[in-house]
Amino acid sequence: MTADAIPEFPFDRPTALEPPPQLAELRDKCPVAHVRLPSGDVATLVTRYEDARTVMADPRFSRNLAREGAARLSTTEDGGLFSRRREGTTDINEGAGHMRWRRLLSRWFTARKMEVWRPRVQAMADDLLDAMLAKGSPGNLSAGLGLPLPVRVICALVGAPSEDQDKFAHWSRTMLTLTRYTQEEVDRAHREFTAYVSDLVDRNRADPGDDLLSELTQISDAEDGRLSQAELIATVRGLLLAGHETTSNMIAIMAAMLLSDRRRFEAVIDDPDLIPGTVEEVLRMDSTLSAIGGVPRFITEDVALGEITVPAGTTLIPNVPSANRDPDKFDDPDLFDPRRPNGSQHLTFGAGRHYCLGQPLARLELQVVLGTLARRLPQLRLRDSADSLRLRTGGMSGGLQDVWVTW
Repeated sequence: MTADAIPEFPFDRPTALEPPPQLAELRDKCPVAHVRLPSGDVATLVTRYEDARTVMADPRFSRNLAREGAARLSTTEDGGLFSRRREGTTDINEGAGHMRWRRLLSRWFTARKMEVWRPRVQAMADDLLDAMLAKGSPGNLSAGLGLPLPVRVICALVGAPSEDQDKFAHWSRTMLTLTRYTQEEVDRAHREFTAYVSDLVDRNRADPGDDLLSELTQISDAEDGRLSQAELIATVRGLLLAGHETTSNMIAIMAAMLLSDRRRFEAVIDDPDLIPGTVEEVLRMDSTLSAIGGVPRFITEDVALGEITVPAGTTLIPNVPSANRDPDKFDDPDLFDPRRPNGSQHLTFGAGRHYCLGQPLARLELQVVLGTLARRLPQLRLRDSADSLRLRTGGMSGGLQDVWVTW
């Protein structure tokens, strides 16, 4: 393949909610394909379900892109968040150190423990919806509910003031840049975010509460520093980024996807038992949450994916939206079916040792939001046509700019 023949990635799409048609073409004809990233570097896009799952789950595929030969995603000098060198945090990203870190956090993120939070999340959702309704129709569901709810929840988890949500939004979008921000702006965001989280860790250590961060600081102190200060900071930074950015975007995406074809929303109104399955179909069918479609991996040895041998030194991107619509895994994959028997087997939360720890909380928040909207706003509609929805661009996390609704 010549340099001119390598397609630019991310691909353009016909509308905000539809996946780029190139993904289906590659999945059918060239499931392991070269693409050119915004940085100018070349990576390899993996578009079939089984191949993408292998890339995510096989420990030979490393998430550490801060190494010689790994592709850079961003136009900034550091190559973007995945390529940026992090002092003192390598152990929690890879190998035995990562598994130790997961064990420490996993006791908090069980489905049973998250269910205890359901009334609290419900109260937050009702409070935000009350404020939105008080302003009258139409309303911006992204700004009124999608953004603030997950931030309130994650701030309660780590003992941070929820009124700092605008800071988190700015820092996360800057640090997750592809083309929008300069290196100077990215460096400033990293410094400010690290200083903020470091102060939060210190305050929770001095005056612990009943939140996750307080528990982690006490474990760290009581057991001879199993998590260093740098690791604690990295943990909280990751929780704030994930809790704010991904779930906030997904709430807006869910509303847009269901209201763009109101039969999906009306089915939930008629039968609330469909809420869990509807959430899983939204998670499976979404193609907007990530601009690149998945967390990149790097290999240091030749690896076989199906009939293709991928050489050492390759950066691979498992494209989740494509994998989640693979007809070899999901029957009639472009059909929205909340009763799909294997719908929860999508790869939106990853696979293997990097499977998203916070997925029980994300699922809970999405279920609460959907149930609340169906119960309290059965006349909810998009203000404008679905074709008028616009994606956020220039960053690694995608999502929709705004979702205006009427009721």
